[in-house]
Amino acid sequence: MIVPTTEVRRTLSPLERWYWIADQVSPLNVVARVRVRGPLPAPVLRAALHHLRRRHPLLRVAIAAAPDGRSPRFVPVDRPIPLHQVSDVEDVSSDATPGWVRRVNEYELVDRIDWRIGPLCRAVVLTRASSTGMPDDEVHDLLLTMPHCVADGTTVLSLLRQWIELAEPAYSVTQDVDRAESTVPDPVGTPGEPALPACEAMFPRRYRGVLGALRLRRLLLRDLYRVHRHRPARVVPSHFVPFTARRTRLLARSLTPEQVEALVVACRREETTVHGALAAAMVLAVTAETGPPAPGHVTIGSPVTFRDALEPAVPERAVGAYVATVPTLVRYRPGLSLWHLARSISDDLAARRRAGSHFSMIDLVGLTGPKSVTASGRFIEMMERSGPVNLCLSNIGRYDFPARMGPWQLSGAQFVAGLSVCGYLVSTVNTSHGRLFWNFTYVPDALPEQRAIGLVEASVDAALAAIGCRPGRSRP
Repeated sequence: MIVPTTEVRRTLSPLERWYWIADQVSPLNVVARVRVRGPLPAPVLRAALHHLRRRHPLLRVAIAAAPDGRSPRFVPVDRPIPLHQVSDVEDVSSDATPGWVRRVNEYELVDRIDWRIGPLCRAVVLTRASSTGMPDDEVHDLLLTMPHCVADGTTVLSLLRQWIELAEPAYSVTQDVDRAESTVPDPVGTPGEPALPACEAMFPRRYRGVLGALRLRRLLLRDLYRVHRHRPARVVPSHFVPFTARRTRLLARSLTPEQVEALVVACRREETTVHGALAAAMVLAVTAETGPPAPGHVTIGSPVTFRDALEPAVPERAVGAYVATVPTLVRYRPGLSLWHLARSISDDLAARRRAGSHFSMIDLVGLTGPKSVTASGRFIEMMERSGPVNLCLSNIGRYDFPARMGPWQLSGAQFVAGLSVCGYLVSTVNTSHGRLFWNFTYVPDALPEQRAIGLVEASVDAALAAIGCRPGRSRP
């Protein structure tokens, strides 16, 4: 059986605390989705969630704070992960928004998870009944939503996969949909995960102690000087939306397997990365929005995972937020090709990773981050002026999500990130089940819908044009 691991009873780290504070100002959730075809009884899903919660310490916590909102800490709770069951009706119109996208836009990106009572996770299953009456023809979209203080894109996708893996043995021992989930046996031989310390406590040795702190501060000063010197262009909102009124909306796009293959081949030929090419496409879309821009710099952020760099390394199955956003100042002038920009972005990001700039960004949060919501005003205003997530591309690359598990066919595994007060246009990317999922999120009113759609379509079209594919809408 799954034996619960050590309980988490510790103070939130500076990075976790900042994400927690931002979530209180405006929701900051991370969402994963996968489509499942086949019979999927609710008791089986609930049993698997029960086992998933027992496996991971951070799925068994809430957050408590002092009366003034300071000193947040994780505290154990014994509440199940809630599972919401929703009926999905297929809309056959060609421009219909998929049911899971509607759910994400109406609930998952705008409704906070109650951190006071926990657990810091919720699950949704959207079920479309079989048109033939056969269970094998049922279609389900599974969603997992978590606050960013305990999750990143890798976390939610890994937990989504583990949820289905744990459902398989539960389904195999019973196909009685009325059987109570509490009677479904625990999987045999499944170990629980350890309770890990805060990421800052696992920094590589060269970034610890006095000398490590000096290295990180030197990187910070260099970055601040570059921003001051070049004053890079950013996404300018059409209207200022008060921080507490900001919400996130999703525009989902994807590339076909043929387009993904063409993109990978082209990136190899041009000696750049897929991340660089997609980031360059977004830069071109932003610079072209108001007509031919003057030469200058544009900043785009790239969240960098540091799981492998920690000591000890943190596996992808572990729960937590293990990304830091590194800004790249892209030198732009009219007429530059996407590939020129892609190489400059890729080269800069690789150099910044080698130098440890992602750790210096975490150090910045520790140095200047707010201690509570009431003390967060100046830090949020600084993020508004020069934060690295104003325009951002979070790409976790290829994520191995099985196409079949037990009686189920799986497809469309992807993740979406909320914005809170961090920026205006962010895209998340992963390649699973042969497709590249490119999900754009934006702040409504700050970016009116047609403006946001224009930026998204221009980004996708620029990427497709660069690989010789005819531009056109790339719907989910």
